[in-house]
Amino acid sequence: MAEPAEYPPFQLGKPRFQQTSFYGRFRHFLDIVDPRTLFVTESRLKEAVQLLEDYKHGTLPPGVTNKEAIIHPDTNEKIFMPFRMSGYIPFGTPIVVGLLLPNQTLVSTIFWQWLNQSHNACVNYANRNATKPSPTSKFIQGYLGAVISAVSIAVGLNVLVQRANKFTPATRLLIQRFVPFPAVASANICNVVLMRHTELEEGIDVLDSNGNIVGSSRIAAKHALIETALTRVVLPMPILVLPPIIMSILEKTSLLRARPRMVLPVQGFVCLAAFGLALPLAISLFPQMSEIETSRLEPEIAMATTNKTVVYNKGL
Repeated sequence: MAEPAEYPPFQLGKPRFQQTSFYGRFRHFLDIVDPRTLFVTESRLKEAVQLLEDYKHGTLPPGVTNKEAIIHPDTNEKIFMPFRMSGYIPFGTPIVVGLLLPNQTLVSTIFWQWLNQSHNACVNYANRNATKPSPTSKFIQGYLGAVISAVSIAVGLNVLVQRANKFTPATRLLIQRFVPFPAVASANICNVVLMRHTELEEGIDVLDSNGNIVGSSRIAAKHALIETALTRVVLPMPILVLPPIIMSILEKTSLLRARPRMVLPVQGFVCLAAFGLALPLAISLFPQMSEIETSRLEPEIAMATTNKTVVYNKGL
C-alpha cells in the first residue's frame, strides 16, 4: 500500500510531504521558498513560535501546519529577510538580470559576479547547520574562493570571446550571454569543496533506521559532496541558460524591435520565471537524508549495525 502524500498535521517535526519521492520533496521546497512568508507580521511570527512551544508541551490546537520558513531551526533566531530561502528568488532575480545584461564591461562583469557570490554566501551562512560550531574563517574561505573563481572564469571567457575574430558581432554577443553559467557553476563547486573539505577527512555521521548514529564515514561524505555539488551545478543551469535562449528569440519579434525599452522588463520576467522553477527543482533532486548500502561503506560501519542500509544528511 502506498504511503500517504502528507504527514498528519500534528507532526511539526517533519515536512508536510513525504521525502522519499521527488514530488514530495518538490512540494516541500515549494513551501520553503514561498515568498509569501516574507510578509508575515511580527505578531503572526510570535504566534507561530508560541504554537511550536505549545506543540512541544502537547497543547497544540487542531488544524495547525508547519509552513513557516522564517526562524532558524537551530538558533531560533529570525533570519534577515533577503537571506531567507523564501527571499532567495525575489532578491536574487535582480542579480540574475544583471549577470545576463548584454555588452558587459570588465567592471560590470566583476561587479555582478561579486554581488551574486556575496548574496549566495549570506544565504548559505544564514541557513547553515548551526548544531555544531563552525569557524567563521571557513565561511570566509569559501566566499573568497567562490568570488575569485567566478570572476576569473567570467573575465577569462569574455576576453577569449572578444578576441575570437572568426565570430560575427551578433554571434559574439550571443556567446557572451552564456558566460555567466560556467562561471557561477564553477564557483558553486569551489564553494562546496572549500566549505566542506574537512568532511572528506573526518567523515560525516551515518544513522540506522532508528535514527541512531552508527559511525562517521568518509565514503558517505564523498557521496554527500558529489550530490551537493551536482545540485549547485543544476541550479544555475535553467536560470542562466534558458533566459538567453528565450531572449534571443523574443528580441527578434516586432514587439520588442519597436519597443526596445521593454527588453529589460521582459528579461526580468523571464529570469523570475526561470528562477522560480529552477530553485525548488534543483534542491529536490536528492533527498536531504540520502540512503546508502552499508556494504559500500567502511568495514567498521558495516560491522557496527545489522541494517543493510544507513542514511546521511547530504546538506544543501
